[in-house]
Amino acid sequence: MKSALIIGASGGIGTAICHQLEAQGTAVTRLSRSCDGFDLTDPDTAVKMLDQLTGAFDLVLVASGALEINGAVPEKSMRAVSAQAMMDQFALNAVGPALVLSRAQRLLPRDERSVLAVLSARVGSIGDNQIGGWVSYRAAKAAVNQIVHTAAIELVRTHQQAICVALHPGTVKTVFTQKYLGRHPAVEAEDAARNLLGVIDTLTPADTGGFFDWAGKRIPW
Repeated sequence: MKSALIIGASGGIGTAICHQLEAQGTAVTRLSRSCDGFDLTDPDTAVKMLDQLTGAFDLVLVASGALEINGAVPEKSMRAVSAQAMMDQFALNAVGPALVLSRAQRLLPRDERSVLAVLSARVGSIGDNQIGGWVSYRAAKAAVNQIVHTAAIELVRTHQQAICVALHPGTVKTVFTQKYLGRHPAVEAEDAARNLLGVIDTLTPADTGGFFDWAGKRIPW
């Protein structure tokens, strides 16, 4: 992999992915809210910054996201749903990645293999939902899965070797998840990055539009 664009590069997973790619000799372009002011909830600024990028990237990875936004914790039931909390989740976890995907076509090589990936979450799977709760976060991740699948259908029309997928990194030990680590087995960010890059390396154009976990297994929609 010669070049990569990592969005959300200052987060736990994003940082670890950048470090591992750079250790492999990949030229990495980083974008994040804390380092560059790249804020996916500020559409005008985000689109302007994306449109200023030049060159083709073998990998474009959206690693941005949040479980809690403005102090709103995941709902335990439908009774706890708040309109504002749900809109905040969609703005960052669905609309934000959609903006990236809307500008990504020109950032990929037309006649070579490339990967366009968005970090999703298993809880965004409708088929895998057995316990309920976490309504806003689940819905936003289900939405981004549909967005990725749609983008993949359109992308293959012009980039036949491009692969566009949603990826579940597992539960990772970051600031993002620290309040919830007692509930699920978790891995360090460096291990999650290694797992994700391993999956990315094995993807083929036949996998485009899919939803995969950190081990490369398909997750039901």
